[in-house]
Amino acid sequence: MPFDKNDFLLIEYTVKVKDTGTIVDTTDAELAKRENIYESNKIYGPTLIVLGKNWLNTYVEEEISKMSENEEKEIEVPPSKSYGERDPDKVKVFSLREFQRRGYSVNVGDVVEVSGARGVVKQISGGRVVVDFNHPLAGKTLIYKVKVVKKLGDFNEKIKALAVRHLSIPSEEISVDYSENEKKLLVKIPGKYIARENLSYAKLALAADVFELFKDNVSILLYQEEIRKPQ
Repeated sequence: MPFDKNDFLLIEYTVKVKDTGTIVDTTDAELAKRENIYESNKIYGPTLIVLGKNWLNTYVEEEISKMSENEEKEIEVPPSKSYGERDPDKVKVFSLREFQRRGYSVNVGDVVEVSGARGVVKQISGGRVVVDFNHPLAGKTLIYKVKVVKKLGDFNEKIKALAVRHLSIPSEEISVDYSENEKKLLVKIPGKYIARENLSYAKLALAADVFELFKDNVSILLYQEEIRKPQ
């Protein structure tokens, strides 16, 4: 049965480059470790997408909307529907001295930022540094292997899944309380995450999505950070 815009879906997926088979993203922790792309601050396992938000890939989400719960599918995504074709004009040459004057010691493979654009150092020779500002996946056809695990219908389930996605905190460590009469939502966060970098921005992003997706249900969002006395 097809899904609709703003449906909350838990999905599993793995993305690989068609030509090489290289895995570039996955929700499978063990596969990520085997492929050396594991991120310690990422929550693995079924992950939330809200159809229409384009958190994954627009074309892939369109295909997912035609699927059903427990269905698996491989979706081929050409460059035109992902990161575009490679643009030779985005390969720039700089003087090595220019980087040295800025206090940078650059090596091949480094990611550098020039005038707000991020690129990868491809070559250093004769006092010149060649930087490629194309996205690393530009020109690549990608294969998304996707499984729709579950469509969420319960309000608390949706809120908690949304919180996990934005805050990168395991579901079992987040608790949610909701007062329907007051339209007030309380999200409780363990104190050990208080000092996490960018937590404040994550909380603002979560609030923005809550007020957009639940505009008729939530007027107040509170965060409670709980620190417990050591035993």
